[in-house]
Parts: sequence; structure tokens; C-alpha cells
Amino acid sequence: MSDIHPLAGVYAAAVTPLTSASKLDLESVPLLLRTLAARGCHGALLFGTTGEGPSFSPKERETLMRSARVFRQQLPNFRLLVGTGTPSLAESIELTKLAFDLGYEGVVVVPPYYFRKATDEGLFNWFSELIRQAVPSKGYLLGYHIPGTAGVGFSLDLLARLKDAFPTQFAGIKDSSHDESFASALGQRFGKGLLVLNGTDSLFHHALKNHAQGAITAPANLISEDLREVWDLYQAGKNPTEAQERVTHYRHILEKYLPFPPILKALMHRLYEMPRWAVKPPLEDVSENMLEQALKEIEA
Repeated sequence: MSDIHPLAGVYAAAVTPLTSASKLDLESVPLLLRTLAARGCHGALLFGTTGEGPSFSPKERETLMRSARVFRQQLPNFRLLVGTGTPSLAESIELTKLAFDLGYEGVVVVPPYYFRKATDEGLFNWFSELIRQAVPSKGYLLGYHIPGTAGVGFSLDLLARLKDAFPTQFAGIKDSSHDESFASALGQRFGKGLLVLNGTDSLFHHALKNHAQGAITAPANLISEDLREVWDLYQAGKNPTEAQERVTHYRHILEKYLPFPPILKALMHRLYEMPRWAVKPPLEDVSENMLEQALKEIEA
């Protein structure tokens, strides 16, 4: 595919390693990145929703970003994206600048989520200022479309306006709307002119058929091999239905145990021998009974 975007592929919305004291577990960063790479991920997104991004201070984010950048040197083809969006434009600019200074391939930016009645004009002005001040001419920014959580998202017209104004820097969106019709509308409106990375595993094949070029998902921490099979088969012009059915099955199991970070960290410990990472308040660790029930469903 000659028109494929440099960021196309399968990404894990990575969990953030934390010690029992809710401090960053930097010693586990290389293990996490190596495991995701070995299981088929083209890259990882740090500090997304699954990475508990809004729970971390700018200093904490910088610490992990620097640590991951160092260890990624051992995985030269593994791409790193990072969530840099906050309700503060100034803070978002600083985090975005830092990401590109450290050599990250791209940033994923949620709209300023406190302001749920922001208009398209206001959001265009916010993102325009961010891109002008923080994204280099060959850098890539993805808008993070998760209206169910953020309370504000991207209309098709806003996406078109941002793409017209910043054709390279505004690469596209991570679509976590969980909306099949929106995935179709993106494809009909933009084709492959807008990079779309799907955020709902059960819609991955549907999104690919509608010109999406990859996925960034929470379950990819566990099922990236199956997601990669869907991706590889589709790129080869083959039918990925069977692999997609497995992906959908696992996604539906994991959705019973929301929010994702606690159950994913517990399952990664039991299934892949990762450390038993904690979560930051207000999230809570899953109970042993809940973990055992999830394991039974997955292993069945």
C-alpha cells in the first residue's frame, strides 16, 4: 500500500507500571516495551486512558517519557506515541514539545475535556495554537476522539478544517467513539487522507474496511498477537474474519471488568508474569474473586 501513513499499525494503549506505593516502576519499563514488541505491536501509546494519563503530573509524565525513550533504543523499529493533552493549553504545549524533543513519533491529544460545551471554533483555535507552538513541521499529532469519557470530541467538519490547515502535522485521530457509524463516516469523508487508528477492538476489521490504518487499544496489552493477525491478513488482501472473531470475543469479556487498567494489570501479572502493578487512585485494584472469574472466562 503506497499511501499508508508512517504511523499505521497496531499499538497497545499501554498500562503504566506502578509500584505498590503508586510510584512509577521505571525498572519494569523495558520489560513492558519488549513484551509488547514481541507480541506483535508496532508501537505503544503512553499515558492514554489505559495508561491513566490524567492521574499523572507533568513531572511524572516527563520521567516516564525519558525512561521509555532510553529503553526504546533497544527496539529501533518500535514506535512510541504519548498522550499530551490536558485541559490546560500551556501544559499541553509543554508536554507536546517535550515529546518531540525526546524523539517520539507522535502525540495523541484529547480535547480540553473540562469544557464540554466548547464549540468547533473554540476547539480549532485551541488545537491550532498547540500545533503552531509545539508540533514540528514533520511531526504528527493525532486528536483523541473519546467523547463518552471526555465529554467533547471531533466533528467531521472540525477534522476537515484541522487537516486543511495542518495537512502534515494534524495526522488524524484515535477513534475511541465505539461508534460503528462514525467509523464508516470517517472513511466516506476522508478515505485514506486522514490517519484513523481505531480504539475499539471489536470494530477493527470494520474500521480497516473504511480506510482506517491501524488500532490503538487497551486489550492490545493482552491480545496484540490477534490484533496483529487481523492487520497482517487485511494488508495481504486476505480475510481476517476468524482472527477478528477472537479479538471481539476477548474484547467483550474484558468489557465486563471496566475500567481497563486494574483488570489488565492483574491479568498481565497472571498470564505473562509481569510484576503485579498497582493503579493510581481513584482507581482500585481488582479483587481476587474478580480476577479469577476473568481468568476463567478468558481461558475457556
